Amino acid sequence: MTFVRPYLLLAGAAYRAQLQYRSNLLLTLAGGVAYQGTGLLFLWVITSRFGDLGGWSMAEIAFLYGMRVTSHGLLVVPASQLHHLDVAIRTGEFDRYLVRPAGVLTQLLCRQVHLPTLGDLATGITVLVLAAGPAGFSPTPAALLYLVLALIGGAMVEGALQLACASFSFRMLSNLALRGLLDDLMNTFGGYPLKAFPDAARLALTYLVPVAFVAYLPAGVLLDRTDGLHVTAWLAYGGPLAGPLLYAAAYALWRGQLRHYAGSGT
Repeated sequence: MTFVRPYLLLAGAAYRAQLQYRSNLLLTLAGGVAYQGTGLLFLWVITSRFGDLGGWSMAEIAFLYGMRVTSHGLLVVPASQLHHLDVAIRTGEFDRYLVRPAGVLTQLLCRQVHLPTLGDLATGITVLVLAAGPAGFSPTPAALLYLVLALIGGAMVEGALQLACASFSFRMLSNLALRGLLDDLMNTFGGYPLKAFPDAARLALTYLVPVAFVAYLPAGVLLDRTDGLHVTAWLAYGGPLAGPLLYAAAYALWRGQLRHYAGSGT
């Protein structure tokens, strides 16, 4: 609770400031929807030309894509400012966080709001809802509970990777290349059925950079496709647990790297 209340107060103030510009809000929301919709359109073009992808139909891929984008939205709506830690360090802004009573991570996340992220979340939820029926998702209470846990867990997996990446800014001052690589991996592979890729790529995207746990493995469970996954069924069913575990490890890394922060020299 020591984190939640200060975050809600600071984030609320940031959103109220942005919402004063209604036309800007509509344009940025449209931009977020267009960006994520383009990715889905690309998948539709591929499946229209070549049929299914890795044995997954277009409806199933849309369900997977909806899960991926919804989890992404659940992360970036509150935590988009992780991408700007290196800027806050280089400009000396981060030094001010250290002498304020609120936690430094809370202050970083609330420094600004990025309104297009609301478009990401809205697009993900819309695609997920529309694709659920055609993909064969059965909305039983157990399945709906698993879906909610999987979406939160997927957001935490991506959040853990982003937090770990941001932590290296305390030593490197700029982690643009590393952050760009991580974003490319998530955007390129996160919405695809990994069965379409070679074995080495599937293993790397499961155990080295755990993209599979964001949406692919949970979607396989929800669509009753565990037989076609490249992991054991128990690991797929336990996929949502990867989020809290990875986030705890990333937060420990954050705290450890923060102790090495010596200022930017500005």
